[in-house]
Amino acid sequence: MRIALVAPLAEAVPPKLYGGTERVVSLLAEELVRQGHRVTLFASAESETAAELVVCAARSLRLAGVRDHLGSTLAMLREVRRHADDFDIIHFHVDLLPQALFHELADKCLVTLHGRLDSPDTLPLYKAYPEMPLVSISNAQRRPMPADANWLATIPHGLVSHVCPFNPEGGSYLAFLGRISPEKRPDRAIEIAKRAGIPLKLAAKVDAVDLEYFETEIEPLLDHPLIEFIGEINETQKCEFLGKARALLFPIDWPEPFGLVMIEAMSAGTPVIAWPNGSVPEVVTEGVSGRIVDSIEAAVEAVQQAAYMDRRKVRAEFEKRFTAARMARAYVAAYRSLLARVPANTAYAQREVSPLAWERLAKQGGGQVLNRRVEAINPRRNPKPACAGRQ
Repeated sequence: MRIALVAPLAEAVPPKLYGGTERVVSLLAEELVRQGHRVTLFASAESETAAELVVCAARSLRLAGVRDHLGSTLAMLREVRRHADDFDIIHFHVDLLPQALFHELADKCLVTLHGRLDSPDTLPLYKAYPEMPLVSISNAQRRPMPADANWLATIPHGLVSHVCPFNPEGGSYLAFLGRISPEKRPDRAIEIAKRAGIPLKLAAKVDAVDLEYFETEIEPLLDHPLIEFIGEINETQKCEFLGKARALLFPIDWPEPFGLVMIEAMSAGTPVIAWPNGSVPEVVTEGVSGRIVDSIEAAVEAVQQAAYMDRRKVRAEFEKRFTAARMARAYVAAYRSLLARVPANTAYAQREVSPLAWERLAKQGGGQVLNRRVEAINPRRNPKPACAGRQ
């Protein structure tokens, strides 16, 4: 299939530092290329990919100091729209805007929603544009949405095995990785470490919006011999940081849509100790890949037990459920399912082939069958020359 992946412009793909969504897009792009699909990535110039790259920003916007990304994102979507006929599938990883700008192309588009969906301001958009197929990254993420939302699939994130290599030994400290923000509850992590008497290392970025919280609530707690604040780290540093930890603390206080750091830790063999909010019960297998707790006291007990957990079983759970290959296969199945939805208002759909028959054809013949079906229904999708400016 000819697939367009549309990434956020906040970070490079993959990101140089923090950036969960961009990392997932990178892993998906590389795996789809490996599986033989023709992939075009719309992203910032610093991106590195085996796919065809369309540069939509000279530099990743966060590191360039750009705080409002609306204008750059709209310009990117205009570029995607100009070349929409080049693709069988357009897969968006930017929320909200595609629904309004691509709704009439919804039969070849889908949006993976990476953020929380419980903001009252987002619901009118999904009601206004019900045509756009949506992918959730956990079942928990779906809960605030309307009952009739147009869900195509739930597809958990995945990683390649070498991103965070397995470390059979672990280490003696606790790890906190991500953002310093109220909903991530670094204060809980600090309290757990102090009560357990075990060192804690916090590798986290501080966004401008959270600077006051950091300075008033967290920074005063760092003056303790067990607590070490490292700051933001890169991909290479992350591997060692997670692999040498006794456990990852994930003491969140919000409906986490997925929590990529949990499977990064699992990849390294490091158990996860987490509160049961959002996706956590879907990601952590209790007693196998970690412990799910609901109090500081229970977390302190779990920290002590983590030293005796079998890190091989933690890694095995990752290999079984959260690899990039599995994620890519699930997306390809979703793409085929979407393309097999014959539009109900076409004579072709009404007279010739049912959606169920196209599902069977998709399984038997793959992308070539689907492409012939798409071109037969809608000749405007015939391939056109690739757009200028691609790398």
